[in-house]
Amino acid sequence: MQYSRRLEEFRKSVTNKFNVYNSLFLSLPYRDIENVGMLIPLLLDQCKEGLKNGKQPQEILETFFNNFVDIKDERQRLDFMFKIIQYVERQVVLYDSVEDSAFPKLQEYTNSLSVKDYFELVNQTKNWDKISKNLSSFSARFVLTAHPTQFYTPAVLDIIAELRKLIDQDKIDDIDMSLQQLGLTSLVNSKKPTPLDEAKNIIYILRNTYYDAIGELFEYIKSNIRDENFANYNIIKLGFWPGGDRDGNPFVTAKITRQVADELRLTLMKCYYNELKALRKKLTFKSLQEDLMILSGRLYKAMFDSKTIVGYQEIVDSLTLIREKIVTNHHGLYLKELDRFINKVHIFKTHFASLDIRQDHSKHYLTVETILKQQGAIKESLDELDQETLVHWLLEKDLQLDPADYSEDIVRDTLTNIQQLKEIQQNNGEEGCNRYIISNSEDIFSVFFVFGLFRWSGWKTEDITFDIIPLFETMKGMEASEEVMQTFFDTPLYREHLKRRNDKHTIMLGFSDGTKDGGYLKANWSILRTKETLSQVCKKNGIKAIFFDGRGGPPARGGGKTHRFYAAQTNDVANHEIQMTIQGQTITSTYGTKEQFMHNAEQLLTAGLSNDLYGEEHVISDAQRKLIKLLSELSFDKYNALKQHEKFIPYLENRSTLKYYTKANIGSRPGKRGSKKQLTLSDLRAISFVGSWSQLKQNVPGYFGIGTAIQQMKDEGRLEEVKSLYKDVPFFRALMHNSMMSLAKTNFDLTSYMEQDAEFGPFWKILYQEYQLSKEMLLQISGQEILMEDEEVSRESVKIREEIVLPLLVIQQNALYHITKDTAYKELYEKIVTRSLYGNINASRNSA
Repeated sequence: MQYSRRLEEFRKSVTNKFNVYNSLFLSLPYRDIENVGMLIPLLLDQCKEGLKNGKQPQEILETFFNNFVDIKDERQRLDFMFKIIQYVERQVVLYDSVEDSAFPKLQEYTNSLSVKDYFELVNQTKNWDKISKNLSSFSARFVLTAHPTQFYTPAVLDIIAELRKLIDQDKIDDIDMSLQQLGLTSLVNSKKPTPLDEAKNIIYILRNTYYDAIGELFEYIKSNIRDENFANYNIIKLGFWPGGDRDGNPFVTAKITRQVADELRLTLMKCYYNELKALRKKLTFKSLQEDLMILSGRLYKAMFDSKTIVGYQEIVDSLTLIREKIVTNHHGLYLKELDRFINKVHIFKTHFASLDIRQDHSKHYLTVETILKQQGAIKESLDELDQETLVHWLLEKDLQLDPADYSEDIVRDTLTNIQQLKEIQQNNGEEGCNRYIISNSEDIFSVFFVFGLFRWSGWKTEDITFDIIPLFETMKGMEASEEVMQTFFDTPLYREHLKRRNDKHTIMLGFSDGTKDGGYLKANWSILRTKETLSQVCKKNGIKAIFFDGRGGPPARGGGKTHRFYAAQTNDVANHEIQMTIQGQTITSTYGTKEQFMHNAEQLLTAGLSNDLYGEEHVISDAQRKLIKLLSELSFDKYNALKQHEKFIPYLENRSTLKYYTKANIGSRPGKRGSKKQLTLSDLRAISFVGSWSQLKQNVPGYFGIGTAIQQMKDEGRLEEVKSLYKDVPFFRALMHNSMMSLAKTNFDLTSYMEQDAEFGPFWKILYQEYQLSKEMLLQISGQEILMEDEEVSRESVKIREEIVLPLLVIQQNALYHITKDTAYKELYEKIVTRSLYGNINASRNSA
């Protein structure tokens, strides 16, 4: 009943409103071409019917142009298709605005556990002491990344915010004006953004959404927790990768890192100044004016001048003095408002978000090798040193390095950056930048290289105020992780470092590359097993394990229903803190408004704490573990055979949008690691890999192999065991739900013409057969009749979004087809493919 009421509200507040405003939008003239919008419903109908009847995209468009618009000239057809793409992009923006506007209403009919619900349940169980203790130390860290699927500019985000507000109020005339503004505002960057541009775009969201959202959520928890001394200002923490993540973006330099750190601090000073300015209108008492004016003046200067540093303690001391005067002399008037401001200062201090540094292990290897060559320790290669000698150099040899002594850019910049991190900590506070993450960690040197580089760059061993975090993201890395971590704990000098870091060790696990490497089920099962093993290793050594999950938007990159995943973790996984990346368009689609951020942050908090509340133990029995392992191995064998297929990489290169990701002005980084001409899967970034399958509407990484694995169990008479696994093990059920979401967003009709392709027809059939089998098997074990049957609203939303972009996808496939032919307009067709990426990425909301 609850689901039906929510679906009814969705259709009223989203579907119906979108249809009304969409009809208004489609009637608007777009620049010098009228009635283009009015033809979109006709094109949509032709696409749906044509694909259903097995027609090729080029046939569908040929029929449309001949029967509805009478355009014969190929160049004019191309111009018309560009206009269609522009309309569809804006339809997506309109739909986003309508859906975001309805978000608060839809939450009234949800079964999701909010913090308010959580407190009510605590009240019933009388567990306040235990829960208060847990909430006083638990935290969720959201780490924002700048991956190249987050590309709405602040101008477009402002239009979305304004539309959202107007839709709430049903102001039809003003909505009309905003839609016209949207029609004339470019959604596409005219040139590739720089890493600094990307950082500023995300900082815009920090300032306009998260500053107030986190403040409000903290106030709600503090006022309801029944603990007057509650002061866990870290209950929600923000991390930041733009400007610090070199592995994600090799164009990030030491200079950009410093500029982004300054931008974070300066923007926070603007937030503080504006909040203080609003308070000054209320705190008009004579005895406060000098104190308020001095602090306001300091903040004003600090928000424009990066050399003017106003420290955290200075701000707190000034506000505390003002507070004391209000209590003593002014009857506590407006004390609540002032306390809210003080709490925000405690939360954000002077850094706003912690800027993480990330680099690939291979770059540190090259840097250390170059340094030791210059030092005369080796002639050519680090392989000349045994492990003990190399560790001795890194942990005990004292070097004083000058970046200017090295000609290699990567060596010079790595050293320059590590040296400047001291200054960033001085300006933004230690929390402003105190984590260094190493991608592709597979041995002890992933961490020891960085430790050594800090020592050689002017940091005293006892003064290294950084957590050095290995990122285990490959099957090899996860398999080696237990031995690697134990070696760290057995190394006295490093163990002393951990003691100074409060006996905690953060360990990052990569879902994106893990799935690309091992397939969906095996990667996720391996990550859970790795977490359990490392939790045990850390506990045995007196270390508190903190797991940091590198999660992308779609299920294939660790996304999907995130709170469901965390609520399903076993009791053998350390649960001190939830840390996760928020990537791509997920930043705006899932955490983009204050209401969305607060709701999803609450979901993560309650997911992490729910086991304590209910006293539930998520235990997976030995028999269940054996079955999951068997399923993961069977699905991996099927996925691995696909990876090894001779047409796997050529198919992506020649029949997908893979190479067009780098041509789009979405992000500043290249689409693959390294500069090799021959494309390999290991060099391919997970975003463009998963995103390309998404553009094809094949979503292979989210399910491939699962159907084959379950079918084998069925053939062996063990299907009932798999059904029980789905019913009884939340972790397995969460994974299968995410795979069903991937399947629900799949549409093989779009590429059915490839079945006749001389080169890739047999490969396409392999994909299609596994899709059909996976869908059939997942429906059987879940007992559902249709995909996402128990998620009516999400299913309805997916359906609408997929319909909006269907004309765009048909146009994209038509362009890909013509590119393979001898056409005079190849360049224009390539531009159409590139341009069509945008609308589909945004419509999917978690496609890459």
